[in-house]
Amino acid sequence: MLVAELVQGLVHEATHRPTEFLAKFLGVAVLVYFIANEVVRSKARLPAWHGPKGLPVIGNLHQLGGNASQVYKDWAKQYGAVYQVQLGNLPVLVVNTAAAAKVMFGNNSQATASRPELYTFHKIVANTAGTTIGTSPYNESLKRRRKGAASALNRPSIETYIPHLDLETRDFLKDALNYGKAGKVTVDPLPLVQRLSLSLAVTLNWGMRFPSHDDGLFKEITTVEGEISRTRSVTDNMQDYIPLLRYNPFSAGKRHAVEMRIRRDKYLSKLNGDLEEKIRNGTHEPCIQANVMLDEEAKLNNVELTSISLTMLSAGFETFTAVSTWGIGFLATHPEIQQKAFEAIRKTYDEGNPLCDAHDDQTIPYLRALVRECLRFFTVLRLSLPRATNKEFMYEGKLVPKGTVVFLNSWACNMDGDLWHDPEVFRPERWLENPEAPMFTYGMGYRMCAGTMLANRELYITFLRMLASFELSSTDKIDTDPITGAADLTNLIITPGSYKVTFTPRNESALRAALETEVEH
Repeated sequence: MLVAELVQGLVHEATHRPTEFLAKFLGVAVLVYFIANEVVRSKARLPAWHGPKGLPVIGNLHQLGGNASQVYKDWAKQYGAVYQVQLGNLPVLVVNTAAAAKVMFGNNSQATASRPELYTFHKIVANTAGTTIGTSPYNESLKRRRKGAASALNRPSIETYIPHLDLETRDFLKDALNYGKAGKVTVDPLPLVQRLSLSLAVTLNWGMRFPSHDDGLFKEITTVEGEISRTRSVTDNMQDYIPLLRYNPFSAGKRHAVEMRIRRDKYLSKLNGDLEEKIRNGTHEPCIQANVMLDEEAKLNNVELTSISLTMLSAGFETFTAVSTWGIGFLATHPEIQQKAFEAIRKTYDEGNPLCDAHDDQTIPYLRALVRECLRFFTVLRLSLPRATNKEFMYEGKLVPKGTVVFLNSWACNMDGDLWHDPEVFRPERWLENPEAPMFTYGMGYRMCAGTMLANRELYITFLRMLASFELSSTDKIDTDPITGAADLTNLIITPGSYKVTFTPRNESALRAALETEVEH
């Protein structure tokens, strides 16, 4: 009887006062959701771990500001090397010191081998073409893809890529010389570096290249890959952590992610289609994608082939571009370090050989240390891609349950005062004094970047040839502080703000003569 009267009352209210009824209904619905969501959030927390207190619904998201890696680093002073934060509905353990990272990701490498699936990237952007190797959860498919990528990125394979490195770095020098009018005008180095990096990536993977940064496809790929990188940011996509936001029909972020997915699918289809046609015609150039496609033992399906393509395209392109542009700006404003590197180069290569040797496998210690210091000091991937645990394990007497999301704060680990007495100083000599010290920009453990050797080789030969050929300078006030000089600290990959430099040839006639010589084949 009571239920019937209640129903009658609700019907009467809805019929005669629909606006008031709707307002009350929505109010009750929000309250019910709020209470239920808080129960879910409370149960999701890791009971053995403490951390900063947050707010209902959003947790600690509002406290991260625009620089999450630095906030996490600062919180470690209060809560310890490893602590828990609540990002909306998702509890996360954050690892902030070199020693803790060694235990968490080194000693428990297999247990921390997976990735969580986050809504924006995994459910929207990667819904059609799939994920990269670096963003994929741990499974049998991942192991097959890692095996395929590893064979393409080992030292013997890299040696076969030297002619490509030779060609692309030569063209980088030509661009710097010609666009800079032999040191008479300033140049924005970003498009020059992007062309080098992207052309090398598509050459290695699809057997084609971009001779100019004015190419339409080049511009499309750099634009879309940059935007997709934002969808992989672990701090900039609120719908990843607050499920209610996923149902917002007016979400500009969701629409943008879908648009980028469509545009990426289009150029991937073109690149793969062009290669398949060349393979059928027997006109394809040797490349990773063709090798894997023609390898019957690889047993990779189309989605897995695309995953390898995306990995080669996005990972190397973004990281190399960011490290190089930070490094060029820094050297242009720190002539004393530039001079040390140049003098080190001159001990091996004379003035008449500005191209040096493309096969030089990082034989100049100071230059090798300079590249490594750029990787450490600027830490372009401040928060390494998140991990998810495959199984439970203990850390300092506390349980890390299976399925726990863990962040490696690479920025904090690279700036660890227990590892270095002067972490906030750019000093390449630290790597000569302690060459075995850990560096966290490429990650750590099982999911460490598989392309580390290729990336280091590419950076080394680029800096070697650039510094042997040009003196870098700038009249701009370039901010090379890794925090204040960053274009956007919420991005996944941290790049510097825009600037211009002068590329003044050290010996213009020798450089022009060298660039006219035949490229190695």
